[in-house]
Amino acid sequence: MLEAKDSLSDSARPISLTVNDVAVTVSAGTTIASAVLMVSAHTRTSVSGQPRAPLCGMGICFECRVSINGKPHQRSCQILCERGMDVRTT
Repeated sequence: MLEAKDSLSDSARPISLTVNDVAVTVSAGTTIASAVLMVSAHTRTSVSGQPRAPLCGMGICFECRVSINGKPHQRSCQILCERGMDVRTT
């Protein structure tokens, strides 16, 4: 008997992760910075208390730093989402 194959390859399946305990589902190839913006979170707070978000999108400005799976200071604009990631912005 032939088994039905799933029509989606692993790279085409939606990716589920959490950002500040909020579940997010994104397409393959989505950066963590995009996932953060999808939940309306900011990535850090300036010295004057203003919320900050990704700025350059090239990993130069470091405004997009987050903790990923407990590892701090990761540049979210340079890292693609993976299933099960736990992203923290604060």
